[in-house]
Amino acid sequence: MAETPIKLICFPGTGLLTLWAGLEKGFFAAHGTAPEIETTPSSMYQMQKLIDGDFDMACGAVDNFIAYQEGAGEVETERTPNLCVMMGATQIDVAFVVRPEIESWEDLKGQKLALDALATGFAFVLYRMLDNAGLTSDDYEMVSVGATPNRWEAVQKGEYAGTLLIEPFTGMARGAGYRVMESSLETFEHYPGQMFGADRDWAAANRETVVGFMRGYLDALDWTLDPANGEEAASMLASHMPQMKPQAIAPAMAKLVDPRTGLVPEGAVDLKGLETVLELRSQYAPQKKQLTDVGKYLDLSYYEEAVAGR
Repeated sequence: MAETPIKLICFPGTGLLTLWAGLEKGFFAAHGTAPEIETTPSSMYQMQKLIDGDFDMACGAVDNFIAYQEGAGEVETERTPNLCVMMGATQIDVAFVVRPEIESWEDLKGQKLALDALATGFAFVLYRMLDNAGLTSDDYEMVSVGATPNRWEAVQKGEYAGTLLIEPFTGMARGAGYRVMESSLETFEHYPGQMFGADRDWAAANRETVVGFMRGYLDALDWTLDPANGEEAASMLASHMPQMKPQAIAPAMAKLVDPRTGLVPEGAVDLKGLETVLELRSQYAPQKKQLTDVGKYLDLSYYEEAVAGR
């Protein structure tokens, strides 16, 4: 079967394991697709390149798709956004990690905190955490630094007091003596991690390819979550993320196979989590626009077709 390439841009992290498994175990090839994976340095780069057609699909924070679709992105694009979210990828444990000398929320006053972007993605998660702790926007300074590896490096250098991290970076931070102030699992009952999305026109013109990609991904997901493949999956993760210490692999895998903190079984879309995303954007986005219609940002027809044909 001929394999159709798909230019896919994702954030770096353990959640890429399913994609790696899909390529290495032949699941994508079996459904006639060949994802070409590139990791992004920031959400701004990812969304700009997706909207302008340099990539076919993206896997990222749901709020990014919504923000750019609402004309609230942080960078200009050549094309008018016409995005939709199509399939779930990960739930997520977003941890607010601070330097060891920060012992309380009060210690954050006057400090600089690192984010990917200031008004998209997981930024609003941190704003809610800080609000709940009784801090105001006058108490700290937010700075856009880029994707997780960049932020973690900047915090280690002492340039920022803290940032939001995901695995395996959270585990690396704990091991180095950094403090987790709060996790998104504590802040919200429902909050989604990353989802797959695309330009609606591209998806419509390439429906067979999109459905084939989803079927390959779901087969790879089943393989990754099967305990019988745990040892091989862990070795695959270690080979693709050599920066992780050997002792960090097992905890990272445990997080990854836990549906509350890792891969979403069956690639389902967390609708209640999407409602939380809209609530946060309505409260914290500079536009102060009330968003309530989850369906406006979804097209699950590809996913439903993929699942029905399995």
